[in-house]
Amino acid sequence: MDWLERAAKLRQWTGNGTRAPHKPLLFLYALGRFQADAEAELRYSAVEADLGRLLAEYGPAHRTTPAYPFHHLVSDGVWEVRTDRGDGSPGNRVLELRASGAAGRLVPELRTALRREPSLLGRMARVLLDLHFPPSLHGELCEAVGLELELAETGTLTAVRRRRDRRMRESVLTAYEYRCAFCGYDGMIGAVPVGLEAAHVRWWAFDGPDEVDNGVCLCALHHKLFDKGVLGVGDGHLILVSRDFVGRSASAREHVVALAGRALLGPQPGTPAIAASHRAWHARQVFHGEPRPAATA
Repeated sequence: MDWLERAAKLRQWTGNGTRAPHKPLLFLYALGRFQADAEAELRYSAVEADLGRLLAEYGPAHRTTPAYPFHHLVSDGVWEVRTDRGDGSPGNRVLELRASGAAGRLVPELRTALRREPSLLGRMARVLLDLHFPPSLHGELCEAVGLELELAETGTLTAVRRRRDRRMRESVLTAYEYRCAFCGYDGMIGAVPVGLEAAHVRWWAFDGPDEVDNGVCLCALHHKLFDKGVLGVGDGHLILVSRDFVGRSASAREHVVALAGRALLGPQPGTPAIAASHRAWHARQVFHGEPRPAATA
């Protein structure tokens, strides 16, 4: 049985192209818990709050109950649910999952495979991370689900990965003249830029191309905030700042709140700006809530 392929082909709701990372988040959480205790079951009432926080932080702006992936991941052959009445999930209703004592865990065959080949856990997690989340979030997401992954990877994943264009980073940084398009930061060590990254606007995991018109040069801080939905790019290539963001310090006001309504810095003439379709995808799928009005001096 090819567990990597199963991880890569989780069935997900795809209405209107909406990002739906609910099953991958539960699967990553289950792998993290397996790593900590291979025999433990995950009782829904005990993990509901954890799963809710993961969905709120790493899912799309519209909320979905943790009951949805807890029940529906069973259909992918990697997860099982039992209740106090016996095997089988009682459905995807929160109250029923709680009342029935529903508990889930990885299916026996997968648990056996993970014990036999410990590195399989890391490779499966990498598949889930690569296919559903941008690289800037991988480290903190692993921390959030309690996963400790090996740094080195085998070549096993080549069949399920789409190859990245390694030239994109340099192309995007050149297009934006090695400065953050939001704040103008342009730090370097010698001739090497430091703290500057090429951010995908439409995430690579969701068919975002490795093209300059789907990229923007950002400092590490603003890249993270962009991928977390705090920042966005609106019509006229003006910077959007979410009303949901709260920062009371002078630093937060200066580096985030004050960006609202500012024009993007770059790209240089003759280079394509961010395509409207990619900006719209980010606004629908990543940006949280409504934008703040333009900052006043």
